[in-house]
Amino acid sequence: MTKESLRRIKAIAWKELIQIKRDPRSLTLALGIPVFLLLIFGYGLSLDIDKVPTVIWNQDASSELSRDFLLNFRNSRYFKIVGYTDNYRDIERMINSGKVIMALVIPKDFSRYIKAGATAPLQLLMDGSDANTATIARGYVRAVVSGYNVKLLTGALASRGLEPSKSLDARSRIWYNMGLTSTWFIAPGVIAMIIMIIAALLTSICIAREWERGTMEQLISTPVKGKELVIGKFLPYFAIGFFDLSVGVLMAIFLFGVPFRGSYFLLVTLSFLFLTGALSQGILISTVARTQLMASQLATLTTMIPTMILSGFIYPIFNMPKALQTVTYFIPARYYITILRDLFLKGGGIDVVWDEAVFLVMFAALMLTLAVRKFKKKVT
Repeated sequence: MTKESLRRIKAIAWKELIQIKRDPRSLTLALGIPVFLLLIFGYGLSLDIDKVPTVIWNQDASSELSRDFLLNFRNSRYFKIVGYTDNYRDIERMINSGKVIMALVIPKDFSRYIKAGATAPLQLLMDGSDANTATIARGYVRAVVSGYNVKLLTGALASRGLEPSKSLDARSRIWYNMGLTSTWFIAPGVIAMIIMIIAALLTSICIAREWERGTMEQLISTPVKGKELVIGKFLPYFAIGFFDLSVGVLMAIFLFGVPFRGSYFLLVTLSFLFLTGALSQGILISTVARTQLMASQLATLTTMIPTMILSGFIYPIFNMPKALQTVTYFIPARYYITILRDLFLKGGGIDVVWDEAVFLVMFAALMLTLAVRKFKKKVT
């Protein structure tokens, strides 16, 4: 690249910076939206289900055994007992209104069953309109009931001078995220989504804006070459993308407490590849769309939806149908999210994320080549 070429690239980049500075919408989109999205997703999107709203109908309230059993629910952080009732009408009304998700009914012969060594029937009524929450809450109840059964069995054997027989004891140890904090899982995915969407959206709009305002023809008439124009447009948004990345990483670490255990050098290097691909994809979109509205819609359609649904950001890929699993191999955010989660939580190196890094190289090279060739074809 000659000195003259570098001078023209610098001039185009400077012109783009001035345009960004004078356009409050672009400035807000570039700097404000990433912070806003990270706050919304970080605080608003949680996969943890605690304090399940529960109503109790204890038909055997006079017995000490039923009260002892209910202590397990009152002392658990997974349940929030919002009230007691003595009829099904209240239960139906509370579930229908959404005030509670679950109702536990203890029969009037609860203590008699227990003392006789028989199985006491419990009734659990749940709001199944949210199947995921209902399934998880049902698992919590089963865990409480199972623990209470063990307590009853141990007490019964002890009263006869016997000890419980040997049984299985599964002791779990959670690696990388001991508290199973969902924010630690979500924050790296949000960073990838922000970089992908903002980068593609900004570059697609900036080129389309030139077409829309009729200034592209003026640029074409200058000695600047198509490749220089693309690179000049590319550089300011590359700097903005890295600024957004830095803000996202700092917010994840210091605001949401996500540990970073990997290499910052590796983070910067692989983010460079991902950002290059995302920005080039935006420029490629802009060669198709000549208006800002169409460009923004195309960029959103091709980045936001695939990143949210098919990248493993929220929904596990292994749980998708085989056909969709195949499609995910063509979603670049899938690889970048894997890299970010590995760097944040597992502290892995390049030997662990080698496959993902190779795909990011291919993605960046392919998008940049297509963008330059396509754009050059239009301006010459």
